[in-house]
Amino acid sequence: MYMEEYAIRVKNVSKMYKLYSRNRDRLIDAFGLSKTPRYQEHFALDHLSFDIKKGETVGIIGTNGAGKSTILKIITGVLNPSDGEIEINGRISALLELGAGFNPEYTGIENIYLNGTMMGFSKEEVQKRLDSILSFADIGDFVYQPVKTYSSGMFVRLAFAVAINIDPEILIVDEALSVGDVFFQAKCYHKFEEFKKMGKTILFVSHDLGSISKYCDRVVLLNKGNKIAEGIPKDMIDLYKRVLVHQWDPDGSGTDQQKEADEKEQKETENHLHSMEKTLSGTQLWKSRFEINPSLNEYGTGQAEIVDFCVEDDRGNLTSTIEKGSRFRIKYKVRFYETIHDPIFTFTLKNVQGTAITGTNTMYEKKDIGDVEPQEEYLCVFEQEMNLQGGSYLLSISCTGYQDGEFQVYHRLYDVIGITVVSEKDTVGFYDMNSSVYLERVDG
Repeated sequence: MYMEEYAIRVKNVSKMYKLYSRNRDRLIDAFGLSKTPRYQEHFALDHLSFDIKKGETVGIIGTNGAGKSTILKIITGVLNPSDGEIEINGRISALLELGAGFNPEYTGIENIYLNGTMMGFSKEEVQKRLDSILSFADIGDFVYQPVKTYSSGMFVRLAFAVAINIDPEILIVDEALSVGDVFFQAKCYHKFEEFKKMGKTILFVSHDLGSISKYCDRVVLLNKGNKIAEGIPKDMIDLYKRVLVHQWDPDGSGTDQQKEADEKEQKETENHLHSMEKTLSGTQLWKSRFEINPSLNEYGTGQAEIVDFCVEDDRGNLTSTIEKGSRFRIKYKVRFYETIHDPIFTFTLKNVQGTAITGTNTMYEKKDIGDVEPQEEYLCVFEQEMNLQGGSYLLSISCTGYQDGEFQVYHRLYDVIGITVVSEKDTVGFYDMNSSVYLERVDG
């Protein structure tokens, strides 16, 4: 195909940084005083290639350090590649970092003109767009105050308003929307829809897998500077979930063959998990596949211990990302150190603000196990359908009970891991009632 069909072409792009263990080695290398290199090479990007057609909305996902922001900076000219080349066909407007390109001493109005000039517009052209920029930003009289006095929310509102209303052919956004409130995010995504209808190109990085799934035509998945795969959002999100819990095989043959092998692998996984459940032991702990909250609140009497835990999707994969509408399991093992009568196993899901959204326990579910003895282990599995809205949640699990009529917490892990719900359709509130809707015309 001809370049006219593409907005962006990335060809074998690499970005290498020299890492020095000592400042002295940096000086020696700078002055050429040593014949042997005194640095280690770190490739933020390693021969990365992908194309974006005009009018496509493409997302880039990956773990921290995957190279997502680096490739956006190279595409926009903020960084130069160590190797490879970039071809751009169209005027770019980019929002890479919060207020990048803004002068904190200037007022909002002055920064609008400054950014417009940097994008190649004349003062008169910026003036024609000023009303739409101010209306979109909606920060009132603060636009006449120095930017250094802005909150982070006002900062991003103005920066995004400039980027999106300057009439670019290609819009590039790097996680900026996570700063704005839900109303501003809705306004931005509505603008995305308008851009798509106008045939403009959008490239954005986001950890919001729900937005990636809903708005992107295609997704590029990066890991440690390499492109793992690219394809439709659902396939890439599924593969990303495997990367997050270290279940992706870099020597595999790609997602197409991966999908064909999934059924066989699922059966093998289920057999393996059933075996683990029977023996209640294993060489690799489930929890090692998850990112544990560094601010975990953990306490208890010590009479029992949660020794392992995981979240499992409807395909048997250990993952912290669950698709809305699918069934999933919360599983954990408890080892007991004293004789306890009818211990209670619990779980709770909270939103990021700390509000308990849902949860249950074995007492509510009328699943009693009677007395447990020292050194016995029990596996608890809560299976349910995920009907929470798309977003991020915190999981808490515990083993509690009553002794002599007094409530006891034997072991509790508050906010131990995060769970991300990926949704293509959200309703009002915390959860979806899965309503059926019928419409008909009534005559008369």
